[in-house]
Amino acid sequence: MRTSPTSGIARILVGVRGACEAQPPGAPRSPHTPHRGRNLGVAALALVSLAGAGCRQGMYNQAKNRPLSRSAFYSDGLSSRVPPAGTVARGWLREDRIFYTGIGPDGKFVSALPTAVTFDRALLARGRQRFDVFCSPCHGRQGNGQGMIVQRGFKQPPSYHIDRLRSQPLGYFFDVMTSGFGEMSSYASQVPAEDRWAIAAYVRTLQFSRNAPFAALTDADRAALETAAAASAAAPNPEAHP
Repeated sequence: MRTSPTSGIARILVGVRGACEAQPPGAPRSPHTPHRGRNLGVAALALVSLAGAGCRQGMYNQAKNRPLSRSAFYSDGLSSRVPPAGTVARGWLREDRIFYTGIGPDGKFVSALPTAVTFDRALLARGRQRFDVFCSPCHGRQGNGQGMIVQRGFKQPPSYHIDRLRSQPLGYFFDVMTSGFGEMSSYASQVPAEDRWAIAAYVRTLQFSRNAPFAALTDADRAALETAAAASAAAPNPEAHP
């Protein structure tokens, strides 16, 4: 008859206890003799640990297939099964198509930020910070395509200030960051969707900074420009003298 591990441990503990109590009552204890109660506790702890390790082996050595291993159970021989159509991994539900792709219901790039993104100073500040980290090495901090790696001999990307890119909708820049374009790889794994929209908004701000119509400026900005223009006109020109 097979006995359980716990019954065997119990018998061993009883034997250890009997050995510890074998000394006659009242007999003098030598100061060099280890404390028997402590020995009993150590022995019990060791036995319980071994029993626990033995109980876990059944789950550790269970019958299972490792990922991508062969299986004789399925007709195709594959142990890893194809997920049913429409399966979505936890945390990867993408219901807002505009937010995650930059493409509207008509299949074209959107020209405005998604409703989930609020346009404010905090968004532009975040976009500038992320742009300086991920984009400026190639595109330059001004967006003119004169980043540091270009100065060291790498291929120059186009300037954001050319007509072709100034006329592109906002979703285009989001899509380029998501999918990559030309020699530029995708940044979707490094930059979250929220930050990609922040960068796209900042790119539009850079474009506006060089092509802003005079009528769109505030009164203070207009006065500052007029003062600077007047000072530049009044400054002496060394080339005008013989």
